[in-house]
Amino acid sequence: MKVVLFCGGLGTRIREYSESIPKPMIPLGHQPILRHVMEYYSDYGHDEFILCLGYKANVVKDFFLNSRPQTFADCVVSEGGRNIQLLDEIKRDWRITLLDTGIWRNIGERLWAARQHVGDDEMFLANYSDGLTDVDLHDMTRRFKASGKLACFLAVRPPLTYHLADIAEDGQVREFRTSNTSDIWINGGYFLFRREIFDFMREGEELVLEPFRRLIEANQLMAYKHEGFWRSMDTLRDWQTLEDMVEKGDMPWNAKMRTERAKKKVMVALP
Repeated sequence: MKVVLFCGGLGTRIREYSESIPKPMIPLGHQPILRHVMEYYSDYGHDEFILCLGYKANVVKDFFLNSRPQTFADCVVSEGGRNIQLLDEIKRDWRITLLDTGIWRNIGERLWAARQHVGDDEMFLANYSDGLTDVDLHDMTRRFKASGKLACFLAVRPPLTYHLADIAEDGQVREFRTSNTSDIWINGGYFLFRREIFDFMREGEELVLEPFRRLIEANQLMAYKHEGFWRSMDTLRDWQTLEDMVEKGDMPWNAKMRTERAKKKVMVALP
């Protein structure tokens, strides 16, 4: 399936980076979070991407036009850089459409602008490009296909707790408590759509507002609940958390890392 990635937002809550580069290009380890997201989909066999660009679109274009395989693999360099031998097998063969959808468009408008590039495919994937997860995409897709519905989003628990204040009109604080998120589900930014999603959209609308309301009224929207790992990079604190995970090699969204971790557990369990 094709994967539509929304890469045009300003990232106003993480300005330390987003004033110079678009949010999906903020680095985690040696590569931007956007590439982490793309590798996640590629691990499940989805290698055709449609990038909806906007803010600093040239930065994203430059990255894909000028990056080389050896940038993301161990290699041996000789003859002054003229001869490069890759030590890792690079299996990525991505087809990437770089589509400038404008700076100030919202998510719904970006998806609408990309509709002709989705083609006549029965289903396609979409993503906010700023969050990572270990959800089983095969199972999510299977359940979506079986449901017969037109749209599906990943539902996750909020990763943080908040302190809630009950305040009277005169400013007197009546109660201050820690929020209980055990019964709260939020949109995790991972979507599955059938082509008919565009019949529920109107020009200028935000994706999860008016179109999703129409889908709900038509009983055509489902949520895939995921209790495992999910983290969105909304703030500098989120970035620091994810960066620490990458530095420690703790990347549950990475198929290779999950396999290595599973092997270690088996070795520990052996007598």
